[in-house]
Amino acid sequence: MQTIPDTIKAILGSLGYESLYPPQEKAMAAGILDGKNVLVTTPTASGKTLVAMMAIARTLQRSKKAVYLTPLRALASEKASDLKALEGIDLGLGRKAKVMVATGDYDSSGKELAFADVIVLTNEKMDTLFRHGVGWLGEVGLFVADEVHLIGDRERGPTLEMMLTRIRKLYSDAQIVALSATVSNADEISDWLSCTLVESCWRPTKLVEGVYEYGSVRMGDGRTFRVQTAGTSASVDLAIDALDNGGQALIFAETRKRASSLAAKAAEGVYKRLDKGARELAAKASAEILDKGDDAELTRTLAQLVGKGVAFHHAGLAPSSRKIVEESFKAGIVKLLTATPTLAAGVNLPARRVVVASILRYDAEYGGNVPISVMEYKQLCGRAGRPKYDTAGEAIIVAESTTATNGDEIYDHYVLGTPEPLRSQLAGDRAIRFHLLSTIASVPGMKKPEILEVFASTLFARQYRSATVQFKVESALEYLESEELVKARNERYIATEFGKRTSLLYIDPQTAVDFRDALNRAEKGRRKRTLGFLHLVTQSPDFYPKLSLRKKDPDEVSLLLQERRGELLYDISEYDCSRSFWALAEWMEEAGDRVLGDRMGVEPGDMHRMVETGEWLAYSLYEVAKLLGREDMLSDLYALRTRIRYGIKDELISLVALEGVGRVRARALYNAGLTDVPKVAKAPQAKLASIPKIGPAVAEKIKAQLARRQTQ
Repeated sequence: MQTIPDTIKAILGSLGYESLYPPQEKAMAAGILDGKNVLVTTPTASGKTLVAMMAIARTLQRSKKAVYLTPLRALASEKASDLKALEGIDLGLGRKAKVMVATGDYDSSGKELAFADVIVLTNEKMDTLFRHGVGWLGEVGLFVADEVHLIGDRERGPTLEMMLTRIRKLYSDAQIVALSATVSNADEISDWLSCTLVESCWRPTKLVEGVYEYGSVRMGDGRTFRVQTAGTSASVDLAIDALDNGGQALIFAETRKRASSLAAKAAEGVYKRLDKGARELAAKASAEILDKGDDAELTRTLAQLVGKGVAFHHAGLAPSSRKIVEESFKAGIVKLLTATPTLAAGVNLPARRVVVASILRYDAEYGGNVPISVMEYKQLCGRAGRPKYDTAGEAIIVAESTTATNGDEIYDHYVLGTPEPLRSQLAGDRAIRFHLLSTIASVPGMKKPEILEVFASTLFARQYRSATVQFKVESALEYLESEELVKARNERYIATEFGKRTSLLYIDPQTAVDFRDALNRAEKGRRKRTLGFLHLVTQSPDFYPKLSLRKKDPDEVSLLLQERRGELLYDISEYDCSRSFWALAEWMEEAGDRVLGDRMGVEPGDMHRMVETGEWLAYSLYEVAKLLGREDMLSDLYALRTRIRYGIKDELISLVALEGVGRVRARALYNAGLTDVPKVAKAPQAKLASIPKIGPAVAEKIKAQLARRQTQ
């Protein structure tokens, strides 16, 4: 075994480890502390973060910056928290190392990050920094790319692939440390990245996989056992069996509805097994969800279940509720957690036993249920076994009677199976045009052969015929030229002003074209066009999530369009609208979470993402209008963005400009007769403090900021 440097020993100690794991030893032997490019493919929880920290420590000691890249915001926050340990270790810098994280605001140059030593970014945020030509990127000596297996993901893969391609081309002197789950073509990926491959199947807790069928479980270690049934659900029976043996359980369900249903079925069985202290802790967590959450039925249901030691976790939950569930599960307060598979790619929530309730998932492109991949199954398995608590973890698939596949076939395919090879997802038209525009906007004056050379360096080019790559790139180039996003001069391509702004706004060129064309068609004038702009935003290719109208919805949407037809940009019918459009329209009229949930079936997590995406696209629409010289639209578009962000009517726009004043406090001020900022400024502090939802502390802060404004 290699001698461990003192700095690495200090990192180990800060994380509570006494020695290196085998994959970490292999990474050291591969030259990770010598600046070598390394791809580490190991199971979940096998110590990949420490591998990254070792490389980061070495980089900082060479007076270089380190960038840590993750696919998800939640993961970025978690990794930033882990890496904060470096701030307390003497790295010989003469000062404390500084760790910063940035995940949002795509139209930002990230100048503030220049003062950090370790910068944690999502892949998309990194991509925007490339587009803005951030100067401090030249000071980066190490790029850590986490979850590299997601290069095969339909949505996230293309950005990750192009980002790694750019890093290799633009910062060839920087070290690359890529971290991945086990994949069958790891050698191909490491060769593409010019990395030394470190493969290991070691994990700190032994993983035993199995299949449940007709009351009996067959495990990979040769054991078979029967599970006591309560007559509700095989998945719940398996989870409660794990609880009876002193562990926690995690059930992966195929849909949000099933996750909620399984949690409800398990509630009484779990509650009976809680002692007095556990029940008190569960009640406290339940009360916290209600206190910090919203008024949606989903949140109330969740709180009720958490009070019984059970929870569900999916994208429909509000961020505050998700965080409490995650913390409660980590603390052992929630004994059984049901979740959709998105959890497997997010925060680390290990359990003694993982139950895969179904091998089927709905695929929108296919239009029906399809079996999950072996890769996805192995990702779910990775959550089995809690390091420091369990000597082994169990992952069990429930063989359903509703599928044609029997238990033996499932066992052979999934338990004994090898994850599928990673395939590039860059071939899609949207991905190609998005990243092609960025390439031309970032490096103006490239000739077509130079552009093709960039794409020839991708995994896409390695896995597909060169003629296919050339055809895809040339087709996208033709589109960008025809829509005047780029233009050719003396065989060199440059982005137009419209193309540059589109690239920096980080929107699909198709979205920008739709925005431009709609704004150009709109008649000049100062009339209010809020609903028309909102429809344009929610119909754009970038808007997410797009919820379809249900059978009972068209009549209500039709009524909305009739009442506000004067606000439209163009003629539309209710069938041209999504439920997302309707929900945001009501949100901007100050509809509460209960109305949005009960009346429209929009869950808090979906509403949160609609607001976030809608605000970004409203800002982008404002920027396109400004570029087109449509001053007649700017005030209306500014109002749209503000109203989407806060969920307010027009009359509250000036009030939410006050720091610490959101939709609830703004409405309280308005209802008290303080309808604008000058009236708030004139009001005595005592009057402000007496207003419901304001109180003495907020009143003091409002007065203090207004006093600062007067002196500036």
